Amino acid sequence: MSSLSGFERVISAIDQINREDPNQQSSDGTSWPKELLYSERMTQKLCEFAPDADELLHIAARGQHVRRWAIPRAGYPMDRAGYKRWRSELAQYHADLITQLMADAGYGEEAQQRVRDLLLKKRLKQDVGVQTLEDVICLVFLQYYLEDFAARHDKAKVVDIIGKTWRKMSEKGHNAALALPLSPAMQALVGQALAG
Repeated sequence: MSSLSGFERVISAIDQINREDPNQQSSDGTSWPKELLYSERMTQKLCEFAPDADELLHIAARGQHVRRWAIPRAGYPMDRAGYKRWRSELAQYHADLITQLMADAGYGEEAQQRVRDLLLKKRLKQDVGVQTLEDVICLVFLQYYLEDFAARHDKAKVVDIIGKTWRKMSEKGHNAALALPLSPAMQALVGQALAG
């Protein structure tokens, strides 16, 4: 019988899956499986932003992109409708996979449903936990992925995406975002998005 708690078993299972990511990303000179690095960043940011977050929110944050590479964006039409369908099906996939891992670790249906609601962003802006998860997702994007996104898209698109990201966040999220260690170029883009 495992000496690990249910929570530890789920986190370990998520990490085990994300270690299989064929896509690599470098951080501080070390190469990581891309989604394993993302999940570590989500956990770290959640601990900073909401130190009192419960274990179900921690599971949702860690599992936000679990096995994301299995449903590539390229498999959908490269238009807005295709993007929205891809995002919707990804969210369902993540929720199904995480709740199965939770069931395997002994979590009951109520806990599984809570994590499913978190991952599907049910009642965003109304549910504190869902909003906290969304804030953390946005903060991780702005701190770690905005620079790369900006390098691949024109300025108008980047400013638009920052604006959309900002509108998803709470006031607490906004305050945390303004304190992020962004480069001067990224700070300027955020400033333009907020001014627009």
